[in-house]
Amino acid sequence: MKKIFLMLMAVGMLASCATKDAKQEGLSQVNREDFQAEIDGKPVDLYTLKNANGLEMTVTNFGGRVVELFTPDREGNFADIVLGHETLDKYVNYDGERFLGATIGRYGNRIKDGKFTLDGVEYQVPTNDGPNSLHGGTKGFDMVVWDAEQVDDEKLVLKYTSVDGEMGYPGTLEVTMTYELTDDNEFVVTHDAKVLDKATVLNLTHHSFFNLHGAGEGTINDHELQIFASKYTPVDATLIPTGELADVEGTPMDFREATEIGARIKDDYTQEEFEQFRNCRGYDHNWVLDKGQTAEPERAAVVFEPQSGRGIEVYTTEPGIQFYGGNFFDGTKAGKQGKAYNHRASLALETQHYPDSPNQPSFPTTVLKPGENYHHVCIYKFFAK
Repeated sequence: MKKIFLMLMAVGMLASCATKDAKQEGLSQVNREDFQAEIDGKPVDLYTLKNANGLEMTVTNFGGRVVELFTPDREGNFADIVLGHETLDKYVNYDGERFLGATIGRYGNRIKDGKFTLDGVEYQVPTNDGPNSLHGGTKGFDMVVWDAEQVDDEKLVLKYTSVDGEMGYPGTLEVTMTYELTDDNEFVVTHDAKVLDKATVLNLTHHSFFNLHGAGEGTINDHELQIFASKYTPVDATLIPTGELADVEGTPMDFREATEIGARIKDDYTQEEFEQFRNCRGYDHNWVLDKGQTAEPERAAVVFEPQSGRGIEVYTTEPGIQFYGGNFFDGTKAGKQGKAYNHRASLALETQHYPDSPNQPSFPTTVLKPGENYHHVCIYKFFAK
């Protein structure tokens, strides 16, 4: 499924001129025509969002991916703070990290052995992460074309219908996702969904990889992170939760106070050292937010980079957040402007329900039934100080 046939759409002289003018006027360093194509009979394009303060973001409707995101430092200098690629082809025929900037579904994070039982029926979904299913399987929502409508300079609406049985998941699912770049310097991701015909499991999330120095510019180990969570979900050797909600107190998982990410990790771990780091090569865990699941977004985490003064506050309606510290990047793959994406040079903060919830009765449910509405809001609020 990795190779998808691309048929490039014709781009006329007027479109080419318009693209060049837009590029000169804005911050984007990619060309729109490099994202214009047809995949599975549906048009793909690149969309630009801008707010009144100069923040700018480019998005492709292939996987709902954030390609670029420019925010200012304390001096007002803008940098692109998300990892990504300069052409559509590199997302379609990816070499290395698949999920850069993407929308994740149907099920974000992992499902043990790719199996779960719902209404007495056992379902098998693709296993693509050792013995387990990760981020929707071999062709999740990150690898499909979403129908896109740009409402205005600040808002993009994306829609996708996942048919009953797609990637093994039951139920015909209709998803509407809105990306908005507000004048409060917020990137608001709103997921709404309903299943039409039978119950399913659903755990949507957003998967931008951030580096507040700028994408491809050094480590994130010097970023200071705060997560408003007293517990986390420990994982086994295949990164599946054990079912325990463990206290962060006295462990390297304690980010209740702002802490430098690299303060408690190193490259190699022995049997005598922190078992969770051996399993994940560092941070790749779900934190149980103290606020729980809420009707309105509440603050979940803050990350701050002292050198530039850039920071992000994360708000969500979800009960959990996955912090991934870029452990599996190795510097052999390059992204935009040919910059190497190195080990621990990016982080993801994915608001979500807990991993493997379909197989963990004590976790908050991820079952969605006909007649119910799924509503998940994630806000990344950018600041500089």
